Parts: sequence; structure tokens; C-alpha cells
Amino acid sequence: MPGIALLEWPAQDLRAATIDYIQSRQTFASAGDRPADLTLTVKAWLTMRSRGNYRYSLRLESDLGPSDKPPIKSYLVEKEAMGSRVRWITASDQSPIAEAVQAALDDLLTQIEADYLLYRKGLR
Repeated sequence: MPGIALLEWPAQDLRAATIDYIQSRQTFASAGDRPADLTLTVKAWLTMRSRGNYRYSLRLESDLGPSDKPPIKSYLVEKEAMGSRVRWITASDQSPIAEAVQAALDDLLTQIEADYLLYRKGLR
């Protein structure tokens, strides 16, 4: 397909988006990238395919638990977003990537919130 072959998505962008989202959703009392009672570890894979429109697939594998112990639970989230038919600049990736990240974080935090009692017990 016409356009550029480079996909730019710095890890820092995901880290900042995740922290900002968790802070705004207020699932936890606070969120940041410093050690805390609970640690959320997120591994992410972003892939882009081009058949017709570009498709951006995001996979998040996450663990949550006390900082000094094994995780209490693991989570898997996979989301996809549709981009344009042509990519002329890497900025054209930002909107569909942001859409996939938003959907994935919504799903992840919904799962974590449903397991609230697991973490409440795990911190005692």
C-alpha cells in the first residue's frame, strides 16, 4: 500500500497514557511510576496490518499484586482499531492507536475493578 513503512509508538507514550487514564478513572487511590503497595505490570504489543484500511491491534498482558510478592491475578486484553487507507506520515497512526489504547485500558480496568475484593484481601 502507498505511504510509509515506519510505525512509531514509544513505550513512554503507553506509560504516560496508562498512568493518566488510571488517575482519571480513580480505580486506585493514586497512580504513578514509583513503587507502591500494589504494582500493575503491563506488557504491550502493537501490530499494524494493511488490507484495505490499516488495522492496529493492541495486546496487553498485565499482572497486578503486592509489590513484594507474586501477582494476585493476570489479565489479557486485545483490542483493534481501524486507521486510514494510506499512511503518509506517522502522525496518522496517533488516532487509531489512541483509540485501541483507550478501549484496552477500559477493558483492563473494568476487569481489575471487578476483582476489587481480591486485592483488598491480598493487601492485608
